[in-house]
Amino acid sequence: MELVQPIRDKNKIQEIKNELKKNGYRDFLLFVAGINTGLRISDLLKLKVSDVKDQAHIVIKEQKTGKERRFFITDCFKENLEPYIKNMKDDDFLFCSRQGVKKPIDRSQAYRIINNACRKVGIKDSIGTHTLRKTFGYHHYQQFKDVAVLQSILNHSAPSVTLRYIGINDDIKDKTMQEFGL
Repeated sequence: MELVQPIRDKNKIQEIKNELKKNGYRDFLLFVAGINTGLRISDLLKLKVSDVKDQAHIVIKEQKTGKERRFFITDCFKENLEPYIKNMKDDDFLFCSRQGVKKPIDRSQAYRIINNACRKVGIKDSIGTHTLRKTFGYHHYQQFKDVAVLQSILNHSAPSVTLRYIGINDDIKDKTMQEFGL
């Protein structure tokens, strides 16, 4: 299985957002939610309106770990969320299938949404649904440089796992090699 990469370029992130808005607000919000919460796609897709409406945190039982976790709802996510859920019922899935609000989109559809948008804006890296979580991690680390906090948010076992996960180790190695010469 090929490892997916974070989207490192903030301009590309904005291009992806613009591209996704063309498909509909649901697809745009899926991307915004993923890159602003760090949730795994399996947990994102299970969210209902009641999980986010008038909330400061998303509280879920993670599908992968079975642990209860809290994820802060950022201002960026919240401001894009509110117009979307305005006319939705509390028990509606946030990312509902086009077949109706009683069924969320599945992970293969989420993959197609993300992958197609990334290809349309010229991203050639390996992209998948996990790219959203890795993008969150990469930019959180770039902004705060606090691997311990990020490790806790992502629920990783060690700082080295977190740095490898978001591709920082590769970036650091590449930079040292660019500057190396005898």
